[in-house]
Amino acid sequence: MDAVLRGAVIYLFLTVIFRVAGKRALSQITTFDLVLLLIISETTQQALLGEDFSVTAALLLILTLVGLDIAFALWKGRSARLDRLIDSVPVLLVENGQPLKDRMDRAQVDEDDVLSSARKSQGLERLDQIKYAILERDGSISVIPQDPGG
Repeated sequence: MDAVLRGAVIYLFLTVIFRVAGKRALSQITTFDLVLLLIISETTQQALLGEDFSVTAALLLILTLVGLDIAFALWKGRSARLDRLIDSVPVLLVENGQPLKDRMDRAQVDEDDVLSSARKSQGLERLDQIKYAILERDGSISVIPQDPGG
């Protein structure tokens, strides 16, 4: 029973931490982010298992973590409020070439991030070529170019 409680606490704690870190935290992983994830996983493993390294404890933990994930997915499907709380909603960052600074600050996104996505996805070079830039739920930035005729 101790393994189930440890698994549930760690799952909920990591859910809160990654939600607070923002959508962009894991969308573009740098070398340092990968090292940080490895440190977190090692620390989490020790906290999850404690002194019990048995196969039974490992199976129980896996069952707990996957079960919680499925339960949250089902709960989010039934509750739009919980869905927004955990996964947030898409955020408009640029409208008709004008950056929406307050939203960008809250999402921890700067103009370089938007322009990088615009270059990669649409081949655009300037903000005034962007009609809309949207921070998606998964942390990626979608770019809709201005209509070249209008």
